[in-house]
Amino acid sequence: MRKYICEFIGTAVLVLFGCGSAAIAGGTLGTLGIALAFGLSIVAMAYVIGNVSGCHINPAVSLAMLLNKKMSLKDFIFYVVAQVVGAIVGTALLFAILKCSGMATTNLGQNGYGDASSVGINMGGAFLVEVILTFVFIYTILGVTSDESKGSVAGIVIGLTLAFVHIMGIPLTGTSVNPARSLAPAIFLGGRAIAQVWVFIVAPFVGSALAACTFRFLNKEAK
Repeated sequence: MRKYICEFIGTAVLVLFGCGSAAIAGGTLGTLGIALAFGLSIVAMAYVIGNVSGCHINPAVSLAMLLNKKMSLKDFIFYVVAQVVGAIVGTALLFAILKCSGMATTNLGQNGYGDASSVGINMGGAFLVEVILTFVFIYTILGVTSDESKGSVAGIVIGLTLAFVHIMGIPLTGTSVNPARSLAPAIFLGGRAIAQVWVFIVAPFVGSALAACTFRFLNKEAK
């Protein structure tokens, strides 16, 4: 149960501070600032809950661990439930903060394509971008966590990797690479956000599966 609670807390923090930075100070921080907010959230949580749950705080990460036989199916299911609930709570807190501040609640850091994208990327392009970004992110996680000698820097490497995939992805799709992080804002906003969210659920899972399979093929020690 401690593992699931940690995943709940970690995902709530990621969504509150990552999506919150986009919603509250996106115009001031810009792409780099928002990217760092997501990345630093990972760094902070990695060194707090990493020794308990591994700090997945992302269903796509948990899928890769399942496929590489680093977690059981039972744990995978409960991790995903905890992550989704944590993301919803994080979004609820963000929504409440915006309401109390008298700010609009139309931007909760949601993902999107077409008119919801800064550059107008289409659905196919959004799907491809999310697969690629998730592949890079998950492949990095698998690499850095497979070597115990890198344990002390793993959180920093993973956090910086999340930041750099956000730098490219924010103007395109808002960057998901995390189904829970995408689903929660879409639930609160409904409409176009909920209609498009399937892309930001399916694509990260596809990218994760590709990364897990590639890592297993290229790294014998991962088998």
